[in-house]
Amino acid sequence: MAGTIPKYIRTVFLTSDMLTSMRYWVLRGLLLTAVSGLTIAQTPSGPITFERIQNSNREPQNWLTYSGNNLGQRYSLLTQITVQNAKDLEMAWLWQARSVEKFEATSIVVDGILYTVQAPNDVVALDAKTGRPIWTYLYRNLPEARNCCGQVNRGLAILGETLFMGTLDAHIIALDRKSGGLVWKTKVAEARDRFVITHAPLVVKNKVIVGTAGGDGGAPGIIAAFDAKTGSELWRFNTIPQSGEPGNETWSGDSWKRGGAAVWNTGAYDPESNLTYWGIGNPAPDWDGRQRLGDNLYSDCVVALDADSGKLKWYYQFTPHDEMDYDAAQVPVLADMPWPDKSGQGQPRKVMLWANRNGLMYVLDRTNGQFLMGKPFVKVNWMDGFDEKGRPKRVPGMAPSKEGTLIMPTVNGGTNWYPPSYSPRTGLFYIPGWENTGSIAIEGGGQPRTVGNIPAGAPNLLGPNTRPEAEGYGFVRAFDMKTGDKKWEFKMNDVTYAGVLSTASDLVFSGGREGYFYALNARTGELLWRTALGGQVNSAPMSYMVDGKQYVAIAAGTSLFAFRVKE
Repeated sequence: MAGTIPKYIRTVFLTSDMLTSMRYWVLRGLLLTAVSGLTIAQTPSGPITFERIQNSNREPQNWLTYSGNNLGQRYSLLTQITVQNAKDLEMAWLWQARSVEKFEATSIVVDGILYTVQAPNDVVALDAKTGRPIWTYLYRNLPEARNCCGQVNRGLAILGETLFMGTLDAHIIALDRKSGGLVWKTKVAEARDRFVITHAPLVVKNKVIVGTAGGDGGAPGIIAAFDAKTGSELWRFNTIPQSGEPGNETWSGDSWKRGGAAVWNTGAYDPESNLTYWGIGNPAPDWDGRQRLGDNLYSDCVVALDADSGKLKWYYQFTPHDEMDYDAAQVPVLADMPWPDKSGQGQPRKVMLWANRNGLMYVLDRTNGQFLMGKPFVKVNWMDGFDEKGRPKRVPGMAPSKEGTLIMPTVNGGTNWYPPSYSPRTGLFYIPGWENTGSIAIEGGGQPRTVGNIPAGAPNLLGPNTRPEAEGYGFVRAFDMKTGDKKWEFKMNDVTYAGVLSTASDLVFSGGREGYFYALNARTGELLWRTALGGQVNSAPMSYMVDGKQYVAIAAGTSLFAFRVKE
């Protein structure tokens, strides 16, 4: 090793154990030497300040957060890929992960470098132009780390020169984005108590905010903020009110102690109100509400927290006393749009859009939580309208029973964690979801049995795709949220676990469980292009630009794909 570094040294594997040994420093030196010899696709333009994140529209070539911006819109201002040339998209590169877990992460891109997570918790830096690996950080989770729904991770956050990731053993780590070296590591909660972190952190000012999952095992949820430079905790919010706090009375007895209400996905932030918004999961036990009588706050809620203190400012509960696992594990989407006032005239309103697992879509005033509109976006039979305060009116008998009750939508939801998109250009809200699906809920019988449309003997939705459309299908639907009217629908032959991206060139990108990746006309839903990726899509697309070329990236199966228009 006395001579030059061999050309094949492109990836260095670092574990938490190595970080405490002399081997780490040797490897880190080799890494920095190797990285310095690479030709990076785009010259870095300096640290990623919070101002840059808040003004991400000024640099659409980058994708700086999980949702593209802190508003949660998943909307790209890039316009090189258009309705006219989308048919000419071709694969620019693919990167194969060394993991058989579901690839649910959305990548971020900073000045020509793409950062993603190889499940469960390996951070990878790639050349965004070629897909060539630059460095890899391997994180070794504690052996007691367990998650109910796969050993997954949904992405990263960045501030300054530091990347942030939550881990399955309930830690948050900070890495140097240039070298992959560990900067700090902080424990958020105890992995042995079933706490995990699955989502991409949210950066607000000098804080990195994460929430804990594990609620299906009873672990009560936590949302906590940490100093981005040191990792020290700045505030903590309990998603279940503690004894003596307002809302604790909505849990019978001491059921609140193991009541779940987890955080599965990334929040949003509104700088004008200085509020950060987070969706909260279902109460525990999931499907037997007899042990936890009451509304069970703040399960199935969106909570609005003061970003500086973590204090609760308002909440809205989508599904009080949930017995169908209809958790609010969705990304809040913030938008400014005209909204009718008492005179019937449209006035600018700061709203929150929400497509919920319970099959309903909502418009809330994001400054105070006022209910403005709620409407089904799939077939729903458990409720029938809202009262004057926006509380759903339950249909009598639509609850688990000894005989079994067919409840729609399915226990998997009309949609789930996979994120929607909002286009300020079209004014439409794009929701990925499932239609014609329900579940047979039996009192005290464990997880409801998923069925097709009506017959109890219909094929299970997780089995082979042999059923007709009447027994369930996936879709992307576009809605005008000022009225709740559906503008178009794109049907899939199978269900979908894919998120949505919209662009300023009137495109919508999404995928599905069949493994197809689609480009649609954002105004009409017309299919413009599709390609088979060879594995189901469990992630959401994003877009970026390097050296004057726009790319669209999506994870499918165990690979990450990038596409651009054919030259």
